[in-house]
Amino acid sequence: MLARSLGHEVTGSDANVYPPMSTLLEKQGIDLIQGYDASQLDPQPDLVIIGNAMTRGNPCVEAVLEKNIPFMSGPQWLHDFVLRDRWVLAVAGTHGKTTTAGMATWILEACGYKPGFVIGGVPGNFEVSARLGESPFFVIEADEYDCAFFDKRSKFVHYCPRTLILNNLEFDHADIFDDLKAIQKQFHHLVRIVPGQGRIIWPENDINLKQTMALGCWSEQELVGEQGHWQAKKLTTDASEWEVWLDGEKSRRCEMGPGRRT
Repeated sequence: MLARSLGHEVTGSDANVYPPMSTLLEKQGIDLIQGYDASQLDPQPDLVIIGNAMTRGNPCVEAVLEKNIPFMSGPQWLHDFVLRDRWVLAVAGTHGKTTTAGMATWILEACGYKPGFVIGGVPGNFEVSARLGESPFFVIEADEYDCAFFDKRSKFVHYCPRTLILNNLEFDHADIFDDLKAIQKQFHHLVRIVPGQGRIIWPENDINLKQTMALGCWSEQELVGEQGHWQAKKLTTDASEWEVWLDGEKSRRCEMGPGRRT
């Protein structure tokens, strides 16, 4: 959708094409092809984005390599053509990425910033899962899964965030990571590329993140939790009302409004 918004003609293929994603893409003027017959590469495209589910032996992959058609991973394309000049707010972690990225996007939208975003689902407040936006700010759900068969780094190392939210960290994706330390290594690669005047926001009570951050951090940090800079103190047993505290001082009182939530 982002490439289409940039004015490119876009087609895409998958083993199975079905709603709701097929409907969403077709509304954006993107042609969908079911299957991987190499004939879809004729006429030859200017660039092929290869997803991380594709492997050697796939007819389209083999045709791309044989014909020397330019190709790259999706995360690399995002970096080169969308994120390079943006203030990237990345949301990473084992759980809650989609929800947190959606909330961050809506907060910026409500403040009038009209941010760009890439979220792993269609948020209830928007009709699409990705858009270019009209401001420097770009929110991205930053996944630790690998990029492609030719780039086994985590996707998020391509995103170069200036603001990084780390929700939590647990062992996951046992198909590509041997153990927790392997995941922590990838997360620390992400920490390493946040600028010195950038900011990393993370929960102080997550031992796995604490171990990761102890490997080195060169950016400003904001900690949330009982011993963090930011604290939430509930006022009711059902947590429908609470106070927000910053550095030991009450900032504001909050109430949960009616509605569906995760």
